Amino acid sequence: MTESQETPVTPEGEERPHRRIKSFVMRAGRMTEGQQRGLEVGGPQFILPLAGEPVDYDQVFGRSAPRTLEIGFGMGHSLLEMAAAAPEQDFIGVEVHRPGVGALLNGVLTEGLKNLRVYDCDAIEVLNRCVADNSLDRLMLFFPDPWHKARHHKRRIVQLEFAELVRRKLKPGGVFHMATDWQPYAEYMLEVMSAAPGYRNQAADGTYVPRPEERPITKFERRGERLGHGVWDLKFEKLG
Repeated sequence: MTESQETPVTPEGEERPHRRIKSFVMRAGRMTEGQQRGLEVGGPQFILPLAGEPVDYDQVFGRSAPRTLEIGFGMGHSLLEMAAAAPEQDFIGVEVHRPGVGALLNGVLTEGLKNLRVYDCDAIEVLNRCVADNSLDRLMLFFPDPWHKARHHKRRIVQLEFAELVRRKLKPGGVFHMATDWQPYAEYMLEVMSAAPGYRNQAADGTYVPRPEERPITKFERRGERLGHGVWDLKFEKLG
């Protein structure tokens, strides 16, 4: 869903010198008719091109409204539900998995939503090239790839450099909302974000917040809860 680093591997399983971190893992997948419809019909309307300068989203959406960006929306169920539940807000999703983009756009067409746009490219490029500083009310990163092995931790998207990039794009008082179902990654994100300058943890005890009502529960999450698996939400607010 999110997070990758283009790291070639030798036949012996050793990593060759790597390139820069990206925000995603490319995964192939077959298209359903609905997903294909979403891309063919919804793509020209709702997919935004990767720009070379900050985008005027007030012009894109035709209004000024609270604005949320989600990195790695997967199949788009949560983002679609959030956009439908808050028509007074605008949402921007970033995802490279084409079936997921198609599924989300098919939902946008079916529900007639006007408050959602999509990028189908690397989220780091989107943040750097398209999003103006101090412009987002919220940035969401839900269930990113935790890269379990210690030698792969450098591939995790949540790093101090990334936290600083997000901080620049948020408005003062804007919120970086993360969620994970793997406790070691939750602890890792808490450690990184607690060390990142310019943020305040919104959790009263300085750790995790209760699951916010605005974050929909996915089928995967419900299944995990039945199996006794936890989910950890973190909310860090940009200081003025």
